[in-house]
Amino acid sequence: MSNNPENIAPWHVNILTLFPEMFPGTLGSALAGKALQQEKWSYATYNIRDFATDRHKTVDDVPYGGGPGMVLKPDVMGDCIAAIPKKQLGRLIYLSPRGKPLTQKIVKKLASTPILTLICGRYEGMDERVLHHYGVEELSIGDFVLSGGEVAAQIVMDACIRLQPGVMGAVDASDEESFENGLLEYPHYTRPNIWEDKAVPEVLLSGHHENIRKWRRDQAERITQEQRPDLWKQYRLNQEQD
Repeated sequence: MSNNPENIAPWHVNILTLFPEMFPGTLGSALAGKALQQEKWSYATYNIRDFATDRHKTVDDVPYGGGPGMVLKPDVMGDCIAAIPKKQLGRLIYLSPRGKPLTQKIVKKLASTPILTLICGRYEGMDERVLHHYGVEELSIGDFVLSGGEVAAQIVMDACIRLQPGVMGAVDASDEESFENGLLEYPHYTRPNIWEDKAVPEVLLSGHHENIRKWRRDQAERITQEQRPDLWKQYRLNQEQD
């Protein structure tokens, strides 16, 4: 276990993992790293192997019914979860390919939840009884399979950390990002005005804020329609309902 769980910031994450050395990883740098130093968020790692009871520190076993791979043992996983005081357990989430897809809407809810406990799976997964016993939620970062949940946990954490108060420079910086209004984000440009014979769109140089706002909305709609027909369909449906 690392990062004293008694020292809990306004937003705290417990991480259950076989590889605690993978944290904070990328979250120790840039905005997230600065916010960690400023105690705007905190984390504690729990090494699952520490809760194995045999001399070989066994954390997995063959699946009942046969099949490939190994499964994380319920007694070891249960003891690992139980080691976290109930008042510091918070919302319990297992990173899993079969979980509910992560969206910005879910990120916002997680970012406003004071304490999360993220379980990083390995092998073929975790004994199903643990999930039911503790009422564990399952969350997926996409329709693909990773070698473990650690990278997925860092993605979830990064998405939440940047929404913590005071982490991003501009208070309203997240308001116009992709997914905030059901659309992908509009294109961005900066100096120089001409680059490789390509000019910045004139409307962005006009200083006419209403025209700029309309151009950005039109561009966001165009990009969403072209690149994410699924989002565009839902966006149009929401507009009709409104």
